[in-house]
Amino acid sequence: MAKDHSYSRDIRDLQIDLVRYQQAAIESGEKALVIFEGRDTAGKDGAIKRIVEHLSVRNTRVAALPKPTDRERTEWYFQRYVRYLPAAGELVILNRSWYNRGGVEPVMGFCTPHEHEIFLRDAPAFEAMLVENGIRIVKLWLDVSKDEQAKRLKARKDDPLKTLKISALDAVAQKKWDDYTDVRDQMLRRTHTDDAPWTIVHTDKKKAARLAIMRHLLRTLASKDIAKDVEKPDPNVLYKFDVDALTDGRLER
Repeated sequence: MAKDHSYSRDIRDLQIDLVRYQQAAIESGEKALVIFEGRDTAGKDGAIKRIVEHLSVRNTRVAALPKPTDRERTEWYFQRYVRYLPAAGELVILNRSWYNRGGVEPVMGFCTPHEHEIFLRDAPAFEAMLVENGIRIVKLWLDVSKDEQAKRLKARKDDPLKTLKISALDAVAQKKWDDYTDVRDQMLRRTHTDDAPWTIVHTDKKKAARLAIMRHLLRTLASKDIAKDVEKPDPNVLYKFDVDALTDGRLER
């Protein structure tokens, strides 16, 4: 009970700071884009829910795009995402993003190897243009272990309240684990830049991950008078990506 009380108190305090951050961002016209990526069941939905719970509906948008239409398949790949980019005073959260082409699409055969390669080449340049035009980007890779993913996939099947979380991709998430690992490593290595760096979050413990994410957002996006009082995220839960993480055991394999 004591731990649950502490978690609830910490979440509330961070949500208050997020409200303060957004008030200032609306006044200053700041534009922020937060990208949530990760394997199935990594905890994206739960973390996003806590972040936006008390934020302005008018100034906060969460986008989780469905599969592209026939027309969208003929567009420039990034085109369907551009319409969701933030305007002044807005916070946009992408629950999966253009990085579908960095992960799901090549594994499932939804894009060609050539299209995958073009994406890996173009994504850093695209993000650099966004940053140059005043959009602040936070990219989060939520990392879950294979055993924990298996437990969460089973829970989806067993709990009728989680039925809507089930997707066709669930059936292959474990079977294609190694394939997803390979494309993840390529994606992180080639799209981690000074303009838009990746941050890794271990999510086997959901509550710890949510707290770390909210602290990271505040310390990254909020003004100094707000950020200075926010505790640093647990480095065992959240850390800035570097290439050594691909081989030193910090990333799940």
